[in-house]
Amino acid sequence: MFLMLALFIGVSASAQTLPDVKVETAQGKAVSIRSIAQGKPMIIAYWSIACKPCIQELNAINDALADWRSEGVDFVVVAVSVDDARLKASAKAIATSRGWEFVCLFDENQELKRAMNVSLTPQSFVVDGEGNIIFSHSGYTPGSEQLLFDKIVELKKAQKKKK
Repeated sequence: MFLMLALFIGVSASAQTLPDVKVETAQGKAVSIRSIAQGKPMIIAYWSIACKPCIQELNAINDALADWRSEGVDFVVVAVSVDDARLKASAKAIATSRGWEFVCLFDENQELKRAMNVSLTPQSFVVDGEGNIIFSHSGYTPGSEQLLFDKIVELKKAQKKKK
């Protein structure tokens, strides 16, 4: 019983921090997911080319991005494709053709997906500037992208109170 409890605590503790896993950029360079944020809050959205709600969510985030940034909140948005090597070229083409104005990464071996315990797409996370996962959301319905931004704003307000 104690061993199971210790194992459970270890798993849930590790699931609350952004793992140090490398993924590929659109240019083919391997980068650590932790290096992307550079101390800023981050929205991470997992997607695949076969997932229509994923693409709807990313389009909605992209459409709202200019308004969100006009509020003076500094954060990073990362779209992580979990498509395998056969579909990676198609995923890159979709990201380019949609004109997404955020970081697009490609997790063809699904190492990051596994490390963050993502089972289905779309799955989105809000991560603070220290790499702590503070919010997770599965699925997409129109308007739910605003919830992600609201969590970023809450983070920024909490940071200001600490200062």
